[in-house]
Amino acid sequence: MPPTLGLIGSGMIGTSVARLAVAAGLEVVLSNSRGPDTLAGLVAELGERARAATPAEAAHAADLVVAAIPLHAFEQLPAEALAGRTVLDTANYYPERDGHLPELDAGALTSSELLQRHLAASHVVKAFNNITPHQLLTLARPAGALDRSALPIAGDDDAAKNEAIRLLDLLGYDAMDIGPLAASWRSEPNTPVYIQPYLGEIPAVTVEAFLQWTLQTPGIVVPAEQIGKLVESATRQPAAESRLPNDD
Repeated sequence: MPPTLGLIGSGMIGTSVARLAVAAGLEVVLSNSRGPDTLAGLVAELGERARAATPAEAAHAADLVVAAIPLHAFEQLPAEALAGRTVLDTANYYPERDGHLPELDAGALTSSELLQRHLAASHVVKAFNNITPHQLLTLARPAGALDRSALPIAGDDDAAKNEAIRLLDLLGYDAMDIGPLAASWRSEPNTPVYIQPYLGEIPAVTVEAFLQWTLQTPGIVVPAEQIGKLVESATRQPAAESRLPNDD
């Protein structure tokens, strides 16, 4: 039986990951906060490799879980069901959306460290947080392709990071290990590796218009070597100043 990927959260990033996973031959269990019935259309579109469940059921059924939810909902993740699992965290901290979280504003924790504290019996790996949903689909390439892009990952457990690296490879990406969860700020908003390298010059428009614009943009290849340089050049900015892309 093919490996099973669990998705908690079926928004734009979660759906893109699910599409890539099905195309790679994985079984996918989708879930969200609204219930399995609301995912019937997406499951039908993805085909026989996909099914819908509750978040706890998706966690129990999966070999690997992607948490693709807004940061403000992190406490809704089923910690008991996720115990022992590797959980890929796609979230970014946007105070205007998530509300101000003092530990993140002060830089005492990264958002992934906050999630790891909630999921104390799981192994959290930061992934998929620095690329837009459409470009995640359009830039995927098979292993060995000369125009393959890379995505940064961060985590405290080497075995869990290796699981994430294998998943990214299946989905069409090289991985750049940028260190522990404490270093995951290097791929978050306000850093050089966040979104823009995969898009080029970004128009100054509203969030909604920006997302529509990304649908018309195939994306720019960003190889692992470039990711490494961008991550290395990052300087930490106040998390409290993070804003949604082009939310001017």
